[in-house]
Amino acid sequence: MPRTKTAPAPVSSLPLPPAAGGPVPLVAIIGRPNVGKSTLFNRILGKKTAIVDDVPGVTRDRNYADASYRNRPFRLVDTGGLEPSASDGMLALIKRQSELAIAEADILILLMDGRTGLTPQDQEVVRLLRGSTKPLFVAVNKIDTPKVESLVADFYQLGIEQLYPISAEHGIGVAELLDAVYPLLPVPEEQREQGTMPRVAVVGRPNVGKSTLVNAVLGEDRVVVSNVPGTTRDSIDSLAVYQGRRYLFTDTAGIRRRGKIDRGIEGYSVARSLRAIGRSDVAVLLLDAEEGVTEQDTKIAGVVIRQGRACLLLVNKWDLREGDAQARQQVELDLRRRFPFLSWAPVLFGAAVRPESLRRLFPTIDEVYASFSKRVPTGHLNQFLQNILATHPLPVRKGKPTKITKSAFMTQVAVQPPVFALFVGHPDDVTPAYLRFLENQLRETYGFSGTPIRLLVRKK
Repeated sequence: MPRTKTAPAPVSSLPLPPAAGGPVPLVAIIGRPNVGKSTLFNRILGKKTAIVDDVPGVTRDRNYADASYRNRPFRLVDTGGLEPSASDGMLALIKRQSELAIAEADILILLMDGRTGLTPQDQEVVRLLRGSTKPLFVAVNKIDTPKVESLVADFYQLGIEQLYPISAEHGIGVAELLDAVYPLLPVPEEQREQGTMPRVAVVGRPNVGKSTLVNAVLGEDRVVVSNVPGTTRDSIDSLAVYQGRRYLFTDTAGIRRRGKIDRGIEGYSVARSLRAIGRSDVAVLLLDAEEGVTEQDTKIAGVVIRQGRACLLLVNKWDLREGDAQARQQVELDLRRRFPFLSWAPVLFGAAVRPESLRRLFPTIDEVYASFSKRVPTGHLNQFLQNILATHPLPVRKGKPTKITKSAFMTQVAVQPPVFALFVGHPDDVTPAYLRFLENQLRETYGFSGTPIRLLVRKK
């Protein structure tokens, strides 16, 4: 059979959620560490979603993405390396994540390294899978030239009739692998689920409890949690449902000070976290109740503001201080002092290790997302503006008071975040202080809790 160099064009990523016409199969890529699982994951999606590096154990969490092949949808999951003998430490956590992925998957793709050859670990993984009734496709990776195709022969001793030699890096053989999976994928219905779904990025410094919070929200060990800072490296998307509404949570890697970021994997992780903030609607900035607000917390908050995302603050690990009667007041004062530019952001107190303490999280996300998406009718805005100008006219122009005229005009030009354009005869008259006053009045009149507001001044 001829082998193509690239996967065909129909392979593409799809926006979450998947088609509403029934369950979409979950396809899990499994195998021991460093055989190219993340590379194959990226190849099937057609974009670099997972971090790839020649270091075993780079992928620690289950990384999900929705995809389609020849117009049939499926959900793909990239797993950490499966080490059957792992019993403690990080490898054991990664093994546990792989086992969970195998348990919930509908279709399994077992990937092995053709260049390394068949290893005892590969044989042990196959033994673990023999009792499973789930469809299994075994791919031998790194077979990228005719000269190395003979290496595949070594893997037939596993007793598996059909092997799929591929090169995930170059796309060779991936089409044939997906063609084999294709008959098991459902035919999609015409209608896709409609409605808005807030994208929520959980951000903060390393080891403040981001992964623990996501696990608490999901009610399962969805992401690896460890007391080692920097455990999360990829930005992991997870779907949560609360009172019938869907939310997409993104667990991000901790963002350290620039001077302390290692080049390589950690640099990629931080860049991925910054992109995750940019594609989110709401950022939940996690703070450590024990350590208090740090300079790095304020810098992360600055990133959220610059990217125009809605924001709420969650003071985590509050269970360690709830016995202190004055602690909450002290923290609130510290927040006002360290975050003067986030005075509009709601503040929650809770502990990710105690999910019952997070009962206000989803209602607050809903409130913030509604503000982020709010549109004020132009007629209301201009009545609001004339009332403001009547009592607080624009600043003086060249020593003379600016005439109050009804020709000043305001309209909302965008949402997510809300952006307003103010049209006046002399834009230079409108000082930053007056714009801050106008923003405060907009918030007092229309709410806008948890969202930045942008004001543009234009000449009439």
